[in-house]
Amino acid sequence: MSGNRNPHVNPHVLLVEDEESFVQALTVGLRHEGMDISVARDGKEALDIFDEITHDIVLLDIMLPNLSGIDVCREMRRRSNVPILMVTAKSEEVDTVVGLEIGADDYITKPYRLRELVARIRAQLRRRNSASAPTTVPKPIIQNDLELDPVRHEVRLRGRQIALPLKEFDLLWLLMSHAGQLLTREKLISNVWGQDYVGDTKTLDVHVKRLRAKIEDNPSSPARIVTIRGLGYKFQQTK
Repeated sequence: MSGNRNPHVNPHVLLVEDEESFVQALTVGLRHEGMDISVARDGKEALDIFDEITHDIVLLDIMLPNLSGIDVCREMRRRSNVPILMVTAKSEEVDTVVGLEIGADDYITKPYRLRELVARIRAQLRRRNSASAPTTVPKPIIQNDLELDPVRHEVRLRGRQIALPLKEFDLLWLLMSHAGQLLTREKLISNVWGQDYVGDTKTLDVHVKRLRAKIEDNPSSPARIVTIRGLGYKFQQTK
């Protein structure tokens, strides 16, 4: 099962891709960057390899034979918190939203430059290594009828548990722990995705949109996560 690895050894990437031209180019390019590569060419093979070998990150194409990348991501997230970077040849928001909703940590759209891909991979690895370092145990946060427990990784609204993917949970924790304060887009992205995140800032807006759908009484007129136009977001302490 994929778990934490020694950060001083070469990071191990599970590349899930069925286009041979991409497989060959990425295998050469990522190995040149000091990474070890396992390759799966369809969804079923990806899950088999995922269960057999410990990986530090998964590079997962959405369009796969036998089992879609969306289904593969969902299954991997059930088994592990390993970072998942989804790849799509489409630019439609629906693919992005679905991937992030089921637990992907980031996404990148084909065609992309190897330098950008490597930067995103390294950002995810640094964030994971930082998160695994010993820290003080954080306390639960309660804002009226919304409760977040960072240790149990649970969110409850009026006593009912709300299931959140990892990035949505981290974003909500950051907002709630700074309730009443404006958090700029840059600060939110830096803290949730890493200081050297180079991806599309639309990722933040997608996560906020999904959070609102789950914790707001009226997502189209949010009372908890409010937008400070041109600056960022704020968790509003409701009465």
